[in-house]
Amino acid sequence: MCQAELSERGDKKAIEDGDLLMPKFDADGLIAAVVTDIATGEVLMVGYMNAEALKRTIDTGEAWYWSRSRQEFWKKGATSGQIQSVHEILTDCDQDALVLKVSVAGNGATCHVGYRSCFYRKVVSGDDGTVRLERIETERVYDPAEIYGKD
Repeated sequence: MCQAELSERGDKKAIEDGDLLMPKFDADGLIAAVVTDIATGEVLMVGYMNAEALKRTIDTGEAWYWSRSRQEFWKKGATSGQIQSVHEILTDCDQDALVLKVSVAGNGATCHVGYRSCFYRKVVSGDDGTVRLERIETERVYDPAEIYGKD
């Protein structure tokens, strides 16, 4: 399936200034991928990719991830219809993190609990020092039970 070839890690200069993709995967063989909306820049989710998921994403133009909980590949939107079309992939200076700029099909949501973004709450501190979460997205885009058949 995969045609994309990732380069082996090079020296610091090649990694920081070169033109080859030399991703640094962690001890579990994964790299973090921050996913943003191509039109708005809104952060939608964070996923993890292994080398094969990254290659599949490059080859297909649709986002693939490695599910740490299920220990398997998953194409975002395969069940929900919320396919992420990848417009651009960025890497940071030492190539140990990615940013995917995507558009989302279907209802435009990304979060498996029904919100547009997985980042639907913000951290706030009360006057008494209590740290809590406050919703910044108040309405779900869809009912997850209707798509996934579970709560």
